[in-house]
Amino acid sequence: MKHRIALAGILLGLFAAGAAAAGYHVVKKVAIGGPDKWDYVLVDETARRVYVTHLDQVNVLDADTGAEVGKIADLHGAHGVALAPKAGRGFITNGLANAVTMFDLKTLAKLGEIPVGDKPDAIVYDPASDRVFAINGEANSATAIDPATGKAVGAFPLGEGPEFAVSDGAGHLFVNLEDESKTLRVDSKAMKVTDRWPLAPCAKPTSIAMDAAHARVFVGCRSKAMAVVNAETGKVVTTLPIGERVDATFFDAATSLVYFSTGDGAVSIFHEDTPDKYTLAETVKTLPGGRTMALDTKTRRIYVPAMDEGKFTVLILEP
Repeated sequence: MKHRIALAGILLGLFAAGAAAAGYHVVKKVAIGGPDKWDYVLVDETARRVYVTHLDQVNVLDADTGAEVGKIADLHGAHGVALAPKAGRGFITNGLANAVTMFDLKTLAKLGEIPVGDKPDAIVYDPASDRVFAINGEANSATAIDPATGKAVGAFPLGEGPEFAVSDGAGHLFVNLEDESKTLRVDSKAMKVTDRWPLAPCAKPTSIAMDAAHARVFVGCRSKAMAVVNAETGKVVTTLPIGERVDATFFDAATSLVYFSTGDGAVSIFHEDTPDKYTLAETVKTLPGGRTMALDTKTRRIYVPAMDEGKFTVLILEP
């Protein structure tokens, strides 16, 4: 009996090891076609939708089936999408029009255009201030938008080369400055920068995510490294290597995993052992050019847009 129990334990251990080794894999490819230009991806975990910005449009997919369920068209250099659930509205940056398009989250109908600064790129919703912040890449500024009225309520300077931003949900935004290799802490209610933190040895930061519970900011840098920053002191607590041309970072609080997608066709996944210690859990192969991604923390699926055999395609991967 003891031998049978021991054997069962060994087999169970081997099965678990095999399952862990399998890791993330592609379960579906959604071929969309159209221009070979795209940028950020965002999952609405409540409505089960995936927003994929695609030059002059945003393709909207069903998060569970991968089927295309809608499209927001006639855009002008779409970069990012932010969702303001309280107002029931979404916002898209139009980098070529210096404007943000507002749309209805249920119908996807466009509701208007909001003028912002030059070349808006990233965009993020901050629940503490109930504002949407468009990050203006060439104006080196941020424009705050009231989602209820659809009007800009102010703008403030950031610095050279602002890239992506993340909210901690408690009144702060964190913004990367690619040209200055810094991360900023912003008071979202006062609409002003309160801290400017150097990221050395990490250089040219682009992507950013956050573990708000442990006050840690995760930054992806084009110097082929990720950095972990203490969100209270600004100290860089560790750096680790990643691939080339990183452009998206996500954090899953339930699994303590941090995801970085890179243009060389990989997603580097790190485990947060402690707030200051991280271990590489897996490097997932995607496709060359797949520098952006989105994470659905409900299913742990990741969505990576890239060109596949000449067609614009969204890869759907599961663990």
